[in-house]
Amino acid sequence: MADAASDMEDAGEPERVAVTEEAARLLRELWDANGPLMFHQSGGCCDGSSPMCFPEGEFLTGDADIRLGDLDLGGARRVPVWMSREQHAVWSHTHITIDLVKGRGAGFSLEAPTGHRFLIRSRLMSAAGTTEPAEASAP
Repeated sequence: MADAASDMEDAGEPERVAVTEEAARLLRELWDANGPLMFHQSGGCCDGSSPMCFPEGEFLTGDADIRLGDLDLGGARRVPVWMSREQHAVWSHTHITIDLVKGRGAGFSLEAPTGHRFLIRSRLMSAAGTTEPAEASAP
């Protein structure tokens, strides 16, 4: 997986986002064709529950959104990953990885015409902020 960094990490918070190499490869192609990119995860139904990739700034974020971190595509190309605050309340203990699969999503996300779609793979984080399973306490 390609590395991810975030403002949260700078404050001592754990990494919350990552990207697979396959997804990063398509993101680099999309960046070359469209300029800087961003992701937003809204948590809505249907395609609203898929990570949506837009040219940076095309999807307006505000107080209802949280920046989880940035995907590092190399060569000073960083893609911010946003999530709605409401969705983050449910996913706050989750590390997300943006992956790529064959198929076509039906949305406004930039990968739609490529025959692929981005999706989220998630794993729970321990109380210590790692993705390693938390140790069970003795009864």
